[in-house]
Amino acid sequence: MRQDEIWDAETARRYDTPGVGMFAPEVLEPAVDRLAELAGGGRALEFAVGTGRVAVPLAGRGVPVTGIELSRPMADRLRTKADEATIPVVIGDMATATAPGEYTLVYLVYNTISNLLTQAEQVECFRNAARHLTPGGRFVIELWVPELRKLPPGQQATVWCCEPGYIGLDTYDVLRQHVVSHHFSFDGSRRARLSRSPHRYIWPAELDLMARLAGFELESRHADWAGAAFTAESRSHVSVYRIPPSG
Repeated sequence: MRQDEIWDAETARRYDTPGVGMFAPEVLEPAVDRLAELAGGGRALEFAVGTGRVAVPLAGRGVPVTGIELSRPMADRLRTKADEATIPVVIGDMATATAPGEYTLVYLVYNTISNLLTQAEQVECFRNAARHLTPGGRFVIELWVPELRKLPPGQQATVWCCEPGYIGLDTYDVLRQHVVSHHFSFDGSRRARLSRSPHRYIWPAELDLMARLAGFELESRHADWAGAAFTAESRSHVSVYRIPPSG
């Protein structure tokens, strides 16, 4: 499964779920609030901008936002919400593509750094963020914590969501740090729809080392966008890395 095969026109058409899921106000608004604060009055660059779930409301707060996006169908969906002058988009890989200008904030949300399937690509993503930032600028990553503690010997899968109409499970390859997320959706008929996506999972400590290799320092880590404490039981984290100010 290549990323360009996953994020195709059909996926782009089904991606937006206004008002629910990742688009629910209680999920989206704290993220936009925090990112607007971290931008500090400067420009923001979103890696994997997608259909503009975060970029559109962030631009609505007065933050100039540019995006990098691998999938043209996802970017086309964004264009139905904001024109090129409002949110410019560069089509390319977030580990290597460059956007014009400098930024005070680069951000990468909703686990998307794990779409890069090798450690080398993930390190290059950090370096690419650093190339775009002014001294003192920040790189923000939202990422899930791998649930390996739930895997007894011999078991390779965990169910992370089970609700009416939907089951989500992950299958792990612990040797390569790979996981495939399987999403089963049911609509009341006798058929289910399956979609899958491959990822390379990253422990927070490994993420911090990647940041150091690119010249970042860890500024803060919380369990969510609202600032809850990150603990051993946290299922995800929002980590803020900073390029040291010059001088």
